[in-house]
Amino acid sequence: MVSAASEAALGVDSGPQRAAQAGVVGAAAAVVQEHEADSGPSSVIAALPGVLSDVPVAVLVIDQAAGTVTYANGAAIEMAGTVQLPIGVDEWGSAAGLTDLNAAPLASSSSPLSLVAQGQPVAGEAVRMAVRPAVPSDGSPAGEDLDEQLLWVTGFPLSQAGGGPALSLVVFLQVDTGPSIDPRARMQALRERAVIATDITFTITDPNQDDEPLVWVNPSFTRMSGYTYEESVGRNCRFLQGPATDRGTVAAIRAALEAQEPITTTLINYRKDGTAFWNQVSISPVFDGQGDLVSFVGVQTDVTERVRVEHEREQAFAAEQVARREAEVARAVAEQSQADAERAQSRLALMAEASRTLTATLDMDELLERLAGLCVPLLADWVFLTLTDPSGTVEATAHLHREGMTEDLELFARVHAMHLTDSSPSRQSLRTSRPVVIERLTPERLVDAVPHPDARAAFERLGGTSVMTVPMIARRRTLGAIALVNTAPGAAFTADDVELAEDLAGRAGLAMDNVRLYQQEHAVAETLQRSLLPQLPVIPRVSSAAHYVAASTTAEVGGDFYDLLHLPDGSVGLSVGDVVGHDVAAAASMGHLRGLLRACVWDPQDPTPGVVLDRVDRLFQGLRIAALATMVYGRAVPPAAEGRPWLLDLATAGHPPVLLRAVDGSVRLLDELSGLLIGVDERGGRATLRLEVPPGSTLVAYTDGVIEQPGTDIDQGIAALVARLAAAPVDAGPAELCRHVAPPVHDGRDDIAVLVVRFD
Repeated sequence: MVSAASEAALGVDSGPQRAAQAGVVGAAAAVVQEHEADSGPSSVIAALPGVLSDVPVAVLVIDQAAGTVTYANGAAIEMAGTVQLPIGVDEWGSAAGLTDLNAAPLASSSSPLSLVAQGQPVAGEAVRMAVRPAVPSDGSPAGEDLDEQLLWVTGFPLSQAGGGPALSLVVFLQVDTGPSIDPRARMQALRERAVIATDITFTITDPNQDDEPLVWVNPSFTRMSGYTYEESVGRNCRFLQGPATDRGTVAAIRAALEAQEPITTTLINYRKDGTAFWNQVSISPVFDGQGDLVSFVGVQTDVTERVRVEHEREQAFAAEQVARREAEVARAVAEQSQADAERAQSRLALMAEASRTLTATLDMDELLERLAGLCVPLLADWVFLTLTDPSGTVEATAHLHREGMTEDLELFARVHAMHLTDSSPSRQSLRTSRPVVIERLTPERLVDAVPHPDARAAFERLGGTSVMTVPMIARRRTLGAIALVNTAPGAAFTADDVELAEDLAGRAGLAMDNVRLYQQEHAVAETLQRSLLPQLPVIPRVSSAAHYVAASTTAEVGGDFYDLLHLPDGSVGLSVGDVVGHDVAAAASMGHLRGLLRACVWDPQDPTPGVVLDRVDRLFQGLRIAALATMVYGRAVPPAAEGRPWLLDLATAGHPPVLLRAVDGSVRLLDELSGLLIGVDERGGRATLRLEVPPGSTLVAYTDGVIEQPGTDIDQGIAALVARLAAAPVDAGPAELCRHVAPPVHDGRDDIAVLVVRFD
């Protein structure tokens, strides 16, 4: 390991290239320094395989004194084949087929191997290696042509002067070859691949900075700890410690660092996600050529599995001793655990099925039937369900028997539901909101539980030896009760059965309450719809029809509206509008807006539609009814004499153009009008269009839900609407035209309102 300054002097690249080289070197240096006290290189070589054997790059250790290769890891053995170690560096290079870039053998004093053997660092030099093609799978002889592979060689002395055996480390990194790869790109790619190539997990710290922070970690450290390079560098590695980290081990590491001595120990560390692991840490000081400490290299290994195996081996031995004395007890415990696990799994499966089944419907009768199907036969032989109103009166029942017996069940349910006395288990659960269990149903107890003789006779035919009732509770209200009955002699409900039934009843109660709330909201929505969407009046010489579909799936109202008015002066007012939104709030705003429009058109000051819309806009913004709305308003004056045309005035506030269908079925798009949306600018100034409409003509007004469809723009939607209206029969009335105007498919994205008025 050399310092950053030494590397710069040697011309070694900084960043990932320097760190990758330092990784292998630092790992080997840790081994060398750990064995410095030994008498010779054999101790060092013996320790290296544990660190470098599985490294995916070729690594050699050279004895400088002898000029021989004394260690080669697995990747290096594959390069040179089965040569006998120790072997001279040049002989090893020849066996590996190494040459310089000009194809000359490396057996010279200027080769990188020889330089490293002399104790000199090699910052990086490219060499070639001849690779003989593999023998074909069909057994035919291999070809004579040799492939060539480009390698990058780096080498460093491992030991301090006078500090033990004079060893050097050589690392070979492979560079991809091929005509499409620029030589300079090969060199750069080689350096950058070095970081990924090694599987050694290590860190480098700088003892010359405050708090001795990490200055580099390799990708293996990131994979092991979960911390990124940026999250690690600049911090003291104590961030890996946690509650279970042994303080004594930490103190021993700190003492070794202060003494500048290597240390190998194992302690609990923590990953970024909080999980603990056993970390075997080997930390070694690294000195420069002058003997000054420049860094510490830490080689780390996740040995959690090894510790776990050792711990399990100890536990297994102890368990074996105990098992010899208490084999039967252990077997019984295991069987009980298995039974508990199976029951727990069955319970989870039932609850999952219950949640899926009970939430799949918004119909109360269907929900009760599904609940009965969940109870029989999994929980009991037959079940009787009661649903009550807030006063406690039974308003619905459901039942199911594993053997059918439909007639007896219906008789029991019909009669018993009308005679739920205070002594009946179902009534007790409804009153106390607690489960009731009758472990053994005697004839005397049956009389108390089922007082009516017809219901009791039906119960006896259905069979019953034990009964359990549980309340169905949701949002602090008891909605009903589940009565579960066993028919087998001696069958009784256990505490686990009661707990399971309570869990199921709780889910059922919540599902029932959701259905109840949905039905209440649905009823409110229907009432609101009836109040906000008017019944079209009967007006002389006018035929009309309307169509409305809300986008909301829970409330059948929205922000769209239509209106048809028979005004005091004999004229006819018609309007279609759209308030932003698709829910009950939008419907309420729509009701306000329709009321404002009615008030404004009844004002005799100026009935011109443009003036009316401006008046509505000022009131709309002044009262802050909603954010925005679109509207079209028309005023039709009947003809003074037979055969004369109607006079129709129209004004719009950002609304889609209306359509005028002639007597012959042709359709005119009235797109001459334009005007700002309601709620944009209260100054108004909307124009009014006057038309003469022949008798028999039909006016069609609509909201944008009719023309806005997925995958089409507004113009395409309008064109499709015109085509549908023109395709209707010539004699089609307003109701039939409504069906033609409505889009073929409503995707529920927007409300739809259509008003069709024919002037006769």
